[in-house]
Amino acid sequence: MYNTLNHEYDNSLVSNAFGFLRFPLHFTPWESDAEWVITGVPFDAATSGRPGSRLGPGAIRQVSTHLAWEGCRYPWSFDLRERLKVVDGGDLVYAFGDSQDLTDRLQAHAEKLLASGKRMLTFGGDHYITLPLLRAHAKHFGKMALVHFDAHTDTYSNGATFDHGTMFHHAPQEGLIDPQHSVQIGIRTEFDPSLGYQVLDAGQVNDRSVDDILAQVKQTVGDLPVYLTFDIDCLDPAHAPGTGTPVCGGLTSDKALKLVRGLQGLNIVGMDLVEVAPGYDQSDLTALAAATLALDMLHVQAVNKG
Repeated sequence: MYNTLNHEYDNSLVSNAFGFLRFPLHFTPWESDAEWVITGVPFDAATSGRPGSRLGPGAIRQVSTHLAWEGCRYPWSFDLRERLKVVDGGDLVYAFGDSQDLTDRLQAHAEKLLASGKRMLTFGGDHYITLPLLRAHAKHFGKMALVHFDAHTDTYSNGATFDHGTMFHHAPQEGLIDPQHSVQIGIRTEFDPSLGYQVLDAGQVNDRSVDDILAQVKQTVGDLPVYLTFDIDCLDPAHAPGTGTPVCGGLTSDKALKLVRGLQGLNIVGMDLVEVAPGYDQSDLTALAAATLALDMLHVQAVNKG
């Protein structure tokens, strides 16, 4: 049932209204009482591999209904919906085919939400969307540490202006993040170690204990505000085939979930999850992994809130 007075859905009476995890839909989320706002960004014009991640936000939302039935989601001991106020603000609207318009609108949208006291969990779309999000967050929080899960460092300097492989080349140059306090986890493609990022490649992440990795992450980040970005191709294609640039030898979903859960205590000020391309998925495996990771990200925020 749609309440025309306050423009909110009564989600106990509505079926197939696909807010993430059946969270309330609120299309002017800066006016809501939410602490965290979900935004979908259906954009994949900056991809260098297989297209299709523009359909990622919808796929993540749809499959998240499989996770909505648990009051206390394993392994957490509380009902997230009782500890954290979350709304789904729908998908960003922009002029399709116009990457500059996407960039400007996403940054402005993020700035408006942050100025209203909200924090953001954003679903991509390809990984380029992180750059305008970082610009908005840096305006609000100052220079940040980056905790980045991926198969690729995305620090390449030979790409185009709008490119999902160059964001973390541009971000330090713009003063948005500090590479010396940033960690890239699961990398298994070429990278330049002189750029200053702490790179934990997939081989060592798979061989080391979760506690050992988390201790290094927290020591590297220090007390800076943290932006958390998770490219689903961090997972091995056996766990996440539905992505544009799959790379063998990645993390299991189990290990990635344990690492995300272990980020409690960090001052995480913004989060995104990107590169789900459902056209290449099998039995919604990738979308389900993404939805589960996103849910654990929100649980971490509930714990951090106290």
